[in-house]
Amino acid sequence: MTPERLARINNMLDKRQPDLSVLMEGVHKAHNLAAVVRTCDAIGCSEVHAVWKTEQMRTSGGVAMGSQNWVKVNHYDKTADAIAQLKKQNMQVLVTNLSDKAVDFREIDYTKPTAIILGQEKFGASDIAKEMADQDIVIPMVGMVQSLNVSVANAVVLYEAQRQREAAGMYNQSTISEAERQRVLFEGGHPIVAKVCKTKGLPYPKIDEEGQIVASDEWWQQMQMTQAAWQEIDNE
Repeated sequence: MTPERLARINNMLDKRQPDLSVLMEGVHKAHNLAAVVRTCDAIGCSEVHAVWKTEQMRTSGGVAMGSQNWVKVNHYDKTADAIAQLKKQNMQVLVTNLSDKAVDFREIDYTKPTAIILGQEKFGASDIAKEMADQDIVIPMVGMVQSLNVSVANAVVLYEAQRQREAAGMYNQSTISEAERQRVLFEGGHPIVAKVCKTKGLPYPKIDEEGQIVASDEWWQQMQMTQAAWQEIDNE
């Protein structure tokens, strides 16, 4: 890993917002999935959550989101399980839903740990999502259409969250865990070796301050390559 790439990855990680996330509930169109994850990366979300209604959606959706290598995707079969996991992290769970109790999305305090539910393209959020969410939010609209594309709605809300967090100085202090930093540094800085680790079921080694792999001779033997061979590949 070059010093330039190491600095770029670390700078990105320093601005990550691990307590800001999105839950995609049944979103299945490839361009929407990719756009949502791309926006999450741009905003600084370190992970997103996805509920799949069918195995086919899980397979195709995973491929669509796989192009985004910098945001961790957590997969679920049930909406209730996903929301329960978010609430365990003390997140306020918001859902876009036009109801009597809905508030303008800009009235929310996004400096709090927050997760935003994005419903399926055609039918929106499910009844269980609306029931379990802490607050309904709406994006005001004065035109003839009644809703935005799901990926556009995601961007609108997340950039309001980004604006509030930027004003509060939340992008000036690193809050990502060291374990997550190490994972991203290894997978993003040494993708070829990371792929071999996954194939062989080997644990990730430590990445030092210069971006280099720190591992025992036994680990390299399990990789079936020498450290010198890796450095030659890594510098190509």
